[in-house]
Amino acid sequence: MGSVKTALPLCLLAGAAVGLPALAQTAINGAGATFPAPFYQRAFAGAASKGIRVNYQSVGSGAGVRQYVAGTVDFGATDEPIKASEAAKVKRGVVQFPAVGGTIAIAFNKADCKALKLTQKQAVDIFLGKIKTWDQLKCGKGKLTVAHRSDGSGTTFAFTNSLSAFSSEWKQKVGEGKSVNWPVGIGAKGNEGVAALIINTPGSIGYLSKAFVKGPIKAAALQNKAGKFVLPTLASGSAALNNITLNAQLAGEDPNPAGEQSYPITTLTWILAYQEDNSLKAGPIRKALLYLLGPGQNLADDLGYVPLRGDILKRAKAAVARIGA
Repeated sequence: MGSVKTALPLCLLAGAAVGLPALAQTAINGAGATFPAPFYQRAFAGAASKGIRVNYQSVGSGAGVRQYVAGTVDFGATDEPIKASEAAKVKRGVVQFPAVGGTIAIAFNKADCKALKLTQKQAVDIFLGKIKTWDQLKCGKGKLTVAHRSDGSGTTFAFTNSLSAFSSEWKQKVGEGKSVNWPVGIGAKGNEGVAALIINTPGSIGYLSKAFVKGPIKAAALQNKAGKFVLPTLASGSAALNNITLNAQLAGEDPNPAGEQSYPITTLTWILAYQEDNSLKAGPIRKALLYLLGPGQNLADDLGYVPLRGDILKRAKAAVARIGA
């Protein structure tokens, strides 16, 4: 399989707020998931007005967790909750909380396919390599090119977790994980890289955070557990999130949620901070992350994400209060 590197890295440097001297700014460094990067970019920019500068490196969930465990960042970000074996290595204590919700679109670039509807079986068969042409989908003509992530990715975990829920064949042959052995397709790094690959490859199809579905990229309507075909939207994502129950570590998932309005590939994305953070940064870190969970949530819908509401949001804010406490 080939690998395409994106020329569009998402790196946030939320600049100094107007009227605040640079020396008054506190620099906070985070790294991880590409899935929520556009949301983090906009939300953390608002934190600059509070005198906090956040540098967020969009490097993928796998790299973000590794940097967090190694203690080289102030916070990590991941689309898959931290594993117990990884958390055990963090001597300063793990504070994990969901930061925003999102839908993962089956995204395509095909000018003569105006609206694509996929059953769950068809979705699985595309990524198993069984469906090779657009003719088989009755939506245009020609060869179908599959795009997927080449790096360790929480987006991949959520996507393959749903494919495993859709199909016992997928679960047995491929399974779920941040990285899997893809039966077919071309790999690219990050949601940004997969989006660039799809844009540059007419006739391609892959999986992306809904936030990256723009320009020539369109999202397929996907059959849900109730048998309805739904697009990834705020309403369908919110309906799906209502089916997710969080455990004591604020982790939770439902890879094929019930409900006629639910979009079937909907996930939360998490931030990982340190409980024992006695540095001068603890206060600013709490302030930045509470901004993300406060005014930042108002930006989610316009950017293609699903804002947190109700009990999930309340529990996330309570977790942030534990940082440095």
